[in-house]
Amino acid sequence: MDPKMIIQAAAVVALASLVFAIIRRQFIYRQDQGTDEMKKLAGAIQDGAMAFLKKEYSWLCVFVSIVAVALYVGLGEEGQGPSTAACFIYGAVSSALAGFIGMRVATRSAVRTTEAAKTSLGKALTVAFSSGAVMGFTVVGLGLLGVSILTWYFQPAAGSGASSTDWIKPIFGFSFGASSIALFARVGGGIFTKAADVGADLVGKVESNMPEDDPRNPATIADNVGDNVGDVAGMGADLFESYVGAIIASMALGLTTVGAGGNTTVAFYPVALATIGIIASMIGTFVVRTNDESKISSVLTRGLLVASAIFVGGTIALAMIPEIATELATAASAKGLWGITGVWAVTGAVWVGLLLGLLIGHITEYYTSEEKKPARQIAEQSETGTATNIIHGLAVGMESCAAPMVLIAFGTLAAYHLAGIYGVAIAAVGMLSTLGISLGVDAYGPVADNAGGLAEMSDCEPEVRQRTDKLDAVGNTTAAIGKGFAIGSAALTALALFFTYREEIKAAKGVEDFPIDLLNPNVIVGLFLGGTCAFLFSSMTMKAVGRAAQKMITEVRRQLPGILSGENEPDPGTCVAISTEAALREMILPGVLAVAVPVAVGYLLGPAALGGLLAGALVTGVLFAIFMANSGGAWDNAKKYIESGVHGGKGSAAHKASVVGDTVGDPFKDTSGPSLNILVKLMCIVALVFVPLFV
Repeated sequence: MDPKMIIQAAAVVALASLVFAIIRRQFIYRQDQGTDEMKKLAGAIQDGAMAFLKKEYSWLCVFVSIVAVALYVGLGEEGQGPSTAACFIYGAVSSALAGFIGMRVATRSAVRTTEAAKTSLGKALTVAFSSGAVMGFTVVGLGLLGVSILTWYFQPAAGSGASSTDWIKPIFGFSFGASSIALFARVGGGIFTKAADVGADLVGKVESNMPEDDPRNPATIADNVGDNVGDVAGMGADLFESYVGAIIASMALGLTTVGAGGNTTVAFYPVALATIGIIASMIGTFVVRTNDESKISSVLTRGLLVASAIFVGGTIALAMIPEIATELATAASAKGLWGITGVWAVTGAVWVGLLLGLLIGHITEYYTSEEKKPARQIAEQSETGTATNIIHGLAVGMESCAAPMVLIAFGTLAAYHLAGIYGVAIAAVGMLSTLGISLGVDAYGPVADNAGGLAEMSDCEPEVRQRTDKLDAVGNTTAAIGKGFAIGSAALTALALFFTYREEIKAAKGVEDFPIDLLNPNVIVGLFLGGTCAFLFSSMTMKAVGRAAQKMITEVRRQLPGILSGENEPDPGTCVAISTEAALREMILPGVLAVAVPVAVGYLLGPAALGGLLAGALVTGVLFAIFMANSGGAWDNAKKYIESGVHGGKGSAAHKASVVGDTVGDPFKDTSGPSLNILVKLMCIVALVFVPLFV
């Protein structure tokens, strides 16, 4: 099959995905925004979010410019430097644009969700999920379109005599640009939202016995702004770079390890999978609807399962095409797992990735949902105080690492035995295949959360807040599942990039093999340094939240006496400014660490040491990310469970202990944890892009 046909089909479907996102956006904008008070509050959140994003992107323009120049010069003005630099800028712009669009729609959807909740739960669900779908389909549309355009441009014509593998190397820059923006978006957004959240909770809830989202709390608006810049723009950029990274890495492996340097279907099979995944995700969105509050979670899950089933059917259809079947058979090992060979071995590796993503999501739900045992045990421990709440929450987070890592380990093994290292890479694509709807389910959460806050601040009828609380409760779980999914996809994507790095080193050195040997002292040094990076990075981001939270707490304490006495009105603008300044200042050093360390290790200690660094960062980073994300989610939902009326309910000693636990968990789950999975991928792609400097 002509690879250009696959690329053309992918471009058409990517454009269709963007059109689908526009249609969903227009549906949202046609909905009623409610009362003038609701519009005013929503406008403040919108203005704060957009102001932060504009400032963040202006800072990132400087970073992108510096790195682009470094790529231009470092990789050779006459070689790959200009092309890689251009692709880097394209990836950065695409990632930033996806985050901008998603957050812009999300900030306008929350007030419409609140107004829809006055009518019915089902209508509110439709509006909130539509906002998430805009984010999801914008991400996959821009990602696949970018890969398609660059592949069409750089792929050499048949018989041109150009190297059939070198053409893909500049496209690594596209992934590099996406990863860079993702890291800053996650770190900066996470610092912003958690500084505001900690200030609002500790001073408002614990010290002043104020309800959540009380309009008198000056940090409430900043907290709602943070939900959007962190969990919408940040999560979108995070999964955008996973998506394009997995596709590009598997394409490269298809060319270098399977295709023997030829432009075969093997190399473009990941693009075909992404194309089918978008179509499947579009269809899956139409089953996400209900008026039964007890079935919100199940209908969201149903949408994912329908999309997954359609995707599986699409892969079977691909496997039945004789030309594709013949060419994919070369990608399988001589004897696959359980005797499976040929095209079904490759297809099986895709299914392994898809199943792995679904299972990790279910495990995450178990450890974080307020309906499950772990979160309820933390709530029970809150009756004896803050210390026991924190101890049990930490233990739950540590325990939650075991099952996902076992799944990732055996999933990797299964994919490898089916189709070698290409199988591992293609499993990552399989896991991310239905990202359009899975990201939609995740991004729905912050919209539901903001809708509840607006209902509280605008004094809506109690049944409105009850409906938004139902949406928010499910949203907390879907957000936690989204983080688990992001971490799982990061592990497989980083593995694919790691294998690609080794293949590029082999090609650059002109050798048959390049072992990364644990008996090599340089590799051991790299392992230690890589493992250390995860801890150092987490320390930086946690301290950043703490410093920003201190300023926020001081400001809220300054304002509250006058607000409660009726002498002054809340000044949310000052709180937004505190979070903005802290986020922009504190995000720089962690971002520089992620880029500078791989370059320094590779240049000073050599490519083998850099391989050790990547391996150490991968294992430690993934484990630490799972631990932090799940413990934070469990603490959050333990608090929500107590607020439902158990263990004394709101205002009780157990509730105050759970609020402190949730506060500790906030930077875990929304700043450091989610940022770690980007760190491990960014370090891999930096190593891959700068290979010519290390050989």
